[in-house]
Parts: sequence; C-alpha cells; structure tokens
Amino acid sequence: MTESKNPDARTSTEREWTPSAEGKKKATTFRIIAAALWAVAIALEAVSIFWLLRQREWVGEDGTLKRDPETGLLVTENATAIFPQWAFITLLVALVIIAALAITGSVLWKKANRLDPAKKSETVRFFVQNQLGAIISIVAFLPLIILIFLNKDMDKGQKTTAGIVGIVLAALAAYIGIDFAPASVEQYTADQSAVIQLLGQDEVVWVAGGSVYHVCEDVSDIQTGSEKVTGTTAEAVAAGKERLTLKFASELKACGLPVPENASEIAGALRLIQNGETDTLLPEPVWGEGVTPPIEIAEAAPVE
Repeated sequence: MTESKNPDARTSTEREWTPSAEGKKKATTFRIIAAALWAVAIALEAVSIFWLLRQREWVGEDGTLKRDPETGLLVTENATAIFPQWAFITLLVALVIIAALAITGSVLWKKANRLDPAKKSETVRFFVQNQLGAIISIVAFLPLIILIFLNKDMDKGQKTTAGIVGIVLAALAAYIGIDFAPASVEQYTADQSAVIQLLGQDEVVWVAGGSVYHVCEDVSDIQTGSEKVTGTTAEAVAAGKERLTLKFASELKACGLPVPENASEIAGALRLIQNGETDTLLPEPVWGEGVTPPIEIAEAAPVE
C-alpha cells in the first residue's frame, strides 16, 4: 500500500478544505490549456466574421446594355455578388473546429473545478466558474451564427446549411460546457470533517478505479488487485476521486472500527451536501456506551 507523501496533513482539523499541492497544480494546468483553446476558438470566430463572411465573387456582366425581347426596351445587366463555394466549405470547417476547441476546453475546465472548486457561498463566482464553458461556447458561436443569417451574399441553401450546423454545434458545445453537479469547497469540507470525526484523522484509501474514496482498506469495493493508496481527502480528490463513500458504516464494521449509532443520519446529511445543499447540518457522531471516540473535538464558539 502506498503511503501519503504528506502525513502531517492527516491530522489536520481545519474547518475548510483546501486542495493538495498536486491537485492545485493539475487544476492550474487544465485551466491554462482550456483558456488557450477558448482563445483560439474566439480568434477563429473573429477570422470567420471579419474575413471569411466578407468573401464574394461577381457573376454576370457589369453595366452591359441588353434588349428585352418581350418589351423591346433596353435594360442594364449588372454583375451579381455570390458567396463562393470554397468560402462556404471553409466556414463549415471553421464551425466544426470552433466546436471542438470549445468542447475540449470545457472538459478540461470542469476537471480543474473538480480538483480546485469554488465556494458555493460565493454565489456569482461559483456560477461563473462552473458554467464558464457554456458561456464561452455561446460567445464563440452566437455572433457568427447571427451574421451568417444576415449575410446578403449567401444563397438560401448556404444560409440554411451553415445556420443549422452552427446552431447544432453551439447547442452541443454549450450543453457539454454546463456543469450540472459542480463540486464545491463546502462539499469537500463536509467529507473531510466526516472522515476526521469517524477516524480521528484525515486519512482515506482509494484505488485507480472508481470515483469515491474509502475509510479503510479491508473492504470489498477496493479488493480489485489494483494498488491501494492512502492519503488525505485532498490527495484523494487530486487522484480523481469525487467524494467519500456513503457506505462508510459497513466499511467501518468490516474493518473492526467503531460505528456511530447515527451513521445513517450522517450518511443522509452527506448525501444532501454532496448534491449541493448548503444549509444541511452535518451531525456529530453519536458513539455507543463504552466506545472511545476516535477524536474529541470541542464545539466552536458561535459566529457573532
């Protein structure tokens, strides 16, 4: 079993969860790459608007006099501007590339937010940080789509095709950019607090597969043959684990550790918090008669 590189962090009783150094570094890298991809997508949108959509070819004669055989009168035949086929195909390719860049950036940005989330109590920042992928996707597509439909040189077929492709790709990119269940500092803090109160220290176990971490190593869910890793909750998040398992009661029992009498109540509160609730109280573990609590933590003074 691989031990944590930061053993001192396991006994931390900090009220607020903070990412590990590794998690913070990964999150920063993902955000830089995502920002670069989004910048290229918006730059390509600008090129499409200010150069590609302005392309035109002239067909017909410019100012040539012709006799209308039906009326016998002279008419002027002027050249007509059309949107060239090469520009139309290039526009479709540009729309696909913009979508690919926006979607890839959104996926990386959401991964970064899992590693280094915002506080849900900071409402505006929490919303913007978690939905930035969808916002950028709209910015990267909406002006271009509007100008496609306003373009006077495109024929009806070109406008319809390019417009539909743009709308579909924009909707897809925006949908993927939305984080429907964003992580938060409050959620990770609740998991960390529960672990410390249940075990007496911030130490959990995980393996390569799965999305949760566990309270001990002798449980069936991690008997997969993969290497078991022990570390803090922050290190578990940096390894890609999203939350504490809600089956901690059966795990504690299997490992011969004391199980609080209100384990189901704690699990229910954690479920609500993990689902985004912010006003849910995390119950204090209630230990049976003769059970020595893993850790004694005094009540904090009320905030005035």
